[in-house]
Formats: sequence, structure tokens, C-alpha cells
Amino acid sequence: MSYDNELYQQVILDHNRKPKNFHAIENASHSCQGINPLCGDDITVYLNVDEEAGKIDEVSFQGSGCAISKASTSMMTTFLKGKSVDEARLIKDEFHKMILGEMDPEKEVHHLGKLTLFMGIREFPSRTKCASLAWHTLVGALDKKFEGISTE
Repeated sequence: MSYDNELYQQVILDHNRKPKNFHAIENASHSCQGINPLCGDDITVYLNVDEEAGKIDEVSFQGSGCAISKASTSMMTTFLKGKSVDEARLIKDEFHKMILGEMDPEKEVHHLGKLTLFMGIREFPSRTKCASLAWHTLVGALDKKFEGISTE
């Protein structure tokens, strides 16, 4: 999928207005709070992980943040449901490299699918922390970092 600024803007607005999987998972097997003090984003990611299969059965979030942060988190939750923990970690690494401009998804093999819509964020370095907060928080949840995650 190639980058399209209009599509990117529409997707961001849609996910900001109506975020997917926006609820707490009661008795989640994993969770972590992430904050981005620069922008004021504050989210908690919840997971139910089937440890035997190494698979993410459920993923959701709650919190508040800017449109980019909420959209990134919303898309992350829909994209990762049913994926293995190893796939989730790989996708997080690819997503982070993409938004930092270290990987070009139009020229390199990746597993990002529709998440490539966020590739334009590299043009706005001050917003990369907004887009990556959910992904760092996801890893914090998987690693059971109870003290939380901060982009600072």
C-alpha cells in the first residue's frame, strides 16, 4: 500500500472519533500504562495472551490522547488480535523503524499491512512519539512492566 495523505488524514480522524477496542479487558493477563508527557497522551493497553500458544487473543485500550495517538492505538489493537507475541514484537519494530524513516515500506519487505498509512508521520518528528506510544506500551504489557512506559 502506498502512502496517500488524504487517506491517512481520513483514517486518523475516523479512528480518533470512533476508536476500535476502546475498553478495559476485565482480568487481562497483561496490561501497561504509557504516557507521552510532551503531548499529554495517557493510555493503558490490555491484553489476554494465550501463553501456551504464544498468541494474543484479545487486545484493547483506554485513555486519552491526541488524534494520532488514539488512531495508532486503535489500529494497533485491530491489527494484532490473533497474532503471535513474536509477530507483534516484529511488527512493533517495523512500525517504529518506518515512522523514524529507517525503513521504507514501499521498497522493503514488511508485515505492516494497512499500518503503512502512518509512514507520513516521519515528516513530523515531533509526532513520532504520539504514533509510537501504543507500540512501546504494548511491549511493556508483554514484558509485564508494571511501572509503566514513558516516551521521555
